[in-house]
Amino acid sequence: MTGLKTHRFPGRDGLDLVYRETGEGRPLLLLHGFSGSYRHWFDHGPAATLAARGRHAILPDFRGHGDSPQPRDAAAYPPDVLTDDILALIDHLGLPDHGYDLAGYSLGGRIAIRLLIRGARPARAIAGGQGLADMTRAAGSGANHRVLQALATGDAIEPGTPDAQAAYWFSRSGADPRALLNVLESVVANSPEEVRGIQTPTLVVVGDEDYAHGTGEALAATLPRGRFVGVPGDHWSALTGPEFAEAVGAFLDEPVG
Repeated sequence: MTGLKTHRFPGRDGLDLVYRETGEGRPLLLLHGFSGSYRHWFDHGPAATLAARGRHAILPDFRGHGDSPQPRDAAAYPPDVLTDDILALIDHLGLPDHGYDLAGYSLGGRIAIRLLIRGARPARAIAGGQGLADMTRAAGSGANHRVLQALATGDAIEPGTPDAQAAYWFSRSGADPRALLNVLESVVANSPEEVRGIQTPTLVVVGDEDYAHGTGEALAATLPRGRFVGVPGDHWSALTGPEFAEAVGAFLDEPVG
């Protein structure tokens, strides 16, 4: 895919954040996963396919990720800051209600749902690699938090363990462990009642081997206009498969009733 352009926009507190765009047509915001960047969608995911189907793909890097700043100060990560940043991007781009679509994968899928709760009004939304159990609990705990804490403080991680594997991938991402910890601790939980209040048509897409996010069907059932599609793959490989791109593209091509 050619024609990738890089731009900057001010986040909720004026922090100079990065987004990229490619393709022409109806705007489509694509939100990446935790410890990743726009490359989740651009290099490995279906951004090219969606752009070829007539979409203007807009790919921000969350604060603490990719080419956006990675401040280590916890004060730069107040609760719900990633949601605030994407709301700022929507305003920056002048996207009108129902004049764009929204998709997120993994952490990006959680932020997509949070955006709908907070008042974003895309015509359609996609939450990939997420389930109801993940949406309704805080992110600032668990294995990712434990591993990042060890990386940030230099504590030993036992070789050959799942924590060691996670540490390897976090180190490969190039992100600052302290910044990622701050990101985790900024992500807020959603109540089932908040999810039930979302009126945007929303597609939930989860890999059939994505056991960590196995409550995708429950998330779709909780959304008043939700739909669930299972695709081949685990939490990471599902995004890269043609079935994911086809499911998302077909959903976006449907008329909004």
